[in-house]
Amino acid sequence: MSQHTVTSDCLNVHEYEARAKTSLAEMAYDYYAGGSWDEITLRENCSAFERLAIMPHMLVDLTELDMSTEILGEKISMPIIIAPTAFHGLATPEGETATARAAQRTGTIMTLSTLANFSIEEVQAAATGPKWFQLYVYKDREVTRDLVQRAEASGYKALVLTVDSPILGRREKDVRNRFKLPDNFRLGHFEGGKLANLPADVADSGLAHYISSLYDVSLSWKHVEWLRQITKLPILLKGILRADDAVLGVKSGVAGIIVSNHGGRQLDSAPSAISVLSEIVEAVDDRVPVLLDSGIRRGTDIFKAIAFGAQAVLTGRPVLWGLAAGGEDGAVDVLELLRSEFRLTMQLSGCPTLSAITPDMVRQKAPFWK
Repeated sequence: MSQHTVTSDCLNVHEYEARAKTSLAEMAYDYYAGGSWDEITLRENCSAFERLAIMPHMLVDLTELDMSTEILGEKISMPIIIAPTAFHGLATPEGETATARAAQRTGTIMTLSTLANFSIEEVQAAATGPKWFQLYVYKDREVTRDLVQRAEASGYKALVLTVDSPILGRREKDVRNRFKLPDNFRLGHFEGGKLANLPADVADSGLAHYISSLYDVSLSWKHVEWLRQITKLPILLKGILRADDAVLGVKSGVAGIIVSNHGGRQLDSAPSAISVLSEIVEAVDDRVPVLLDSGIRRGTDIFKAIAFGAQAVLTGRPVLWGLAAGGEDGAVDVLELLRSEFRLTMQLSGCPTLSAITPDMVRQKAPFWK
């Protein structure tokens, strides 16, 4: 991990988003930023963090501070992992290869999307740091098997099975824009094949049409068992919002649970991820790591998630804003911003280690009149 000099005058993730909005095509920005239907869950992901207060300890020796952690045997420099997001080529010409290099430079894990613009092999060649591969299950089981085998052969460390998207949530911004990829773009894992492009001639979202025609709506626990049989890689389930589903996941032999509502892009009115984290952590009972995705915008958000039992968080949109504003360096800037904010939060809260961040340090804000 190299020293990095911040190359932007953006002070936080929100300013990076504003900068990115000016550089992205409107269709691309709407695709990245939008949620489903009324975007209730999209907003709630962030506002739920605001309703949590941090209860700091004082008079704690902060001479040494360690925010490193280990996930599935992989030591990372901070409890921040890059979430899987699609089509990084819309943000920067180097697409997911820039993201992979940013992850390596900041000492963390990148999760590569099934819907990437660069292939499994291209992204692995771009940077040697640890990577996970995010998986959707296609109706054609051989398509999925091929992706899994390629990820394993290329040295990816885990599979992230997204379980909340057998069909796509109704994202009205994409419908209005008739979202499609620019003519010279491709789905990198399917170069030259019939799956390499989104349909461009539909009166709706091209991505929604692609997914409804190709993804397996019969997705169930039997698919988890099938995946376990065809790969040696550990499997994490992404999209869990209920404690009972998390317990079923543990019983099915998965290696981790990612509490997520897909960034508010699937079922609108689903709960914020942070609001259900504690009950899922309690139900899992340390049998596998639990991670949180959806709504991370500040170092204080990361602190609250760790306090409620997450071993790490995943962040998606902020990395895209960094890529759009400054390519690889922009993505590194955003990750380093989140790192420095989290470090400062730990210091101001009297927590020199992650294990010092305990559940009693975060409480729901009560109305002042109670």
